Amino acid sequence: MTNPAQQETREGLWPDEPRDRGPRKARRGSGVFGVRRFAGNGRGEESMVPEAEFTSYYGRPIVKPAPWSDEIPAYLFVGGLAAGSSLLAAGADLADLPGLRRQSRWTALGSIGLATYFLVADLGRPERFLNMLRMVKLTSPMSVGSWILAGYGPLAGVAAVAELAGPVEEVLPQTLKPAARLLGRAGRPAGLGAAFFAPPLAAYTAVLLGNTATPAWHSAYKELPMVFAGSAAAAAAGAAMIAAPHEQAWPAGRLAVGGALWELGSAQVMEHSMGLSAELLHEGEAGRWWTASKALTLGGAALSLVAGRRGKPAAAVAGAALLAGSVCTRFAIFRAGIASAKDPKYTVVPQRARLDRGERTLG
Repeated sequence: MTNPAQQETREGLWPDEPRDRGPRKARRGSGVFGVRRFAGNGRGEESMVPEAEFTSYYGRPIVKPAPWSDEIPAYLFVGGLAAGSSLLAAGADLADLPGLRRQSRWTALGSIGLATYFLVADLGRPERFLNMLRMVKLTSPMSVGSWILAGYGPLAGVAAVAELAGPVEEVLPQTLKPAARLLGRAGRPAGLGAAFFAPPLAAYTAVLLGNTATPAWHSAYKELPMVFAGSAAAAAAGAAMIAAPHEQAWPAGRLAVGGALWELGSAQVMEHSMGLSAELLHEGEAGRWWTASKALTLGGAALSLVAGRRGKPAAAVAGAALLAGSVCTRFAIFRAGIASAKDPKYTVVPQRARLDRGERTLG
């Protein structure tokens, strides 16, 4: 029976004499980029590392997905609806269509109110929005967008409240009637001012998304503002076709067709320029939203062409389709962006393609 020391000596841990170990066998290393082999006779080693082929990031996201909930695509939709409604209201005011003007102004006010709610809900506290107004940074879409909201909201509010000046004047005492008349006169300047802020309000959120490192959003930064602008116009037209007097809603029908065609055309160009990320708009949840968006927008625009002759029910159906299509557009873009951030393929492959072309990459 051997003791532990003798057993260890026999096993070579404490050898009695040097032993020739012979050539070292090839072994696998744990290098980051691949397999590493060593060969030698004990006096040296030779490293043979194959050329690295980086095809993934071990399945982990390279870009951190935006920590946003569904409040953000809802904010994108109602902000665009407010912008389009203010433009439509200004046109109705100049064309002397009071029914369409009134409905569009109230839609704009309600939509911007909802947009403010969704934004504050995402920020967590109202003062965080106020903090963004403490400075003006023209190179920051977030800063510029905050000031667009701050300028648009009060003007849209005055324009909408001015619609109540006439009915209120009738019930006010004689001493307060001049104040009601003054409010009524303020409606047109306020409405035109809101219309001035409307185009940047409709498009700045797209600029904000495109300014991020999220692959799908960044790859669409050129055309996405055009898509959002067309979608905003179609949504505002849809709301007017539902709620405005039918005999005054003919401008909304024309805007519906124009906005829908602008959105669909811009979306087609955007898909071609997005590269690999465009496939996200045709698969998964984002693909379902995108398909529904195109079908509803195209169907709503087609029905708008005949809604004037078919009466109010047909106009309402067309308007509902346009509104739903605009919602689907925002959710499709949002979902595609989140999906692209979670999969490293949409970061690595486009970067390698840009390097092959000699272009700069992000970061």
